[in-house]
Amino acid sequence: MSLRLVVNGEDRVSRAEPLTPLVDVLKDEFHLTGAKVACREGFCGACTVHLDGQPVVSCLVPLGMAEGREVYTVESLATAGELSPLQRIMEEHDVVQCGMCFPGILMVLTSFFQEHPRAERDEIKAALVGNICRCTGYERLVDAAVALAKRS
Repeated sequence: MSLRLVVNGEDRVSRAEPLTPLVDVLKDEFHLTGAKVACREGFCGACTVHLDGQPVVSCLVPLGMAEGREVYTVESLATAGELSPLQRIMEEHDVVQCGMCFPGILMVLTSFFQEHPRAERDEIKAALVGNICRCTGYERLVDAAVALAKRS
C-alpha cells in the first residue's frame, strides 16, 4: 500500500504500514532527523511537527492519519539557507540545548507565534508546557522568545 503526503512542501510516498508512527517514517524512510524520538508516549514534545499547520507529537500520529496532509518538520524552518526569525533570536541569545528537545520547542513556538506574535512571558511558558527539557532549563529560551515577541 502506498500512502501519499506532503512533507516540507514535497510530495512524498511511503510504503510503511498505516499504523507506523509518523516520526518513524520521517526519520527512517524520509531521512529527516529533526523530530526526535524520545518518550514515544506523547508527553515530551521532542517529536513535534506541524500537521496541516497544527503542532502534533508525531510519535502518536499513525502514518495513515497523515495521508494526503501537509507535514512540516523543523528542517522546513530555515529557507534558502536563512534561519527563521525564531531560530535567529535563539542564536542571538545563545540558547544552547543538547538538541533532543529543541526541534520540538522550535515547532511549538513557531506555531504559537503565528497566532500570538506579541505574546507575554507567561503565555510563552504556557505554550511550552508540553515540551520537556532535561538539560538546560527554559529561562534563556523563554528570554529569547520574549525578545522576539517584543520585536513584533
